[in-house]
Amino acid sequence: MESNKSPANTNAAKVYVTVEAVFSPDGTLTPTAVVWEDQTRYEIDRVLDVRRAASLKAGGSGVRYTVRIGRTETYLFLEEDRWFAVRK
Repeated sequence: MESNKSPANTNAAKVYVTVEAVFSPDGTLTPTAVVWEDQTRYEIDRVLDVRRAASLKAGGSGVRYTVRIGRTETYLFLEEDRWFAVRK
């Protein structure tokens, strides 16, 4: 049985979102909240990791922020000058 794991065969979708963030004096960018498509605002409790990476589920790449919102860990991507998340 062959497995095809391309993004087109998943329910994941790239969703461009509004992100509230803070620039520190040293130039570090830290997201503090995300506003979803339905205008629901989610406070980011903690940034766990920052690295360059691709979104294998939804396509696209950039700086990937692993964040904790409540009890959930999720990724936010900064792709050039736009933020996106992956709808599950």
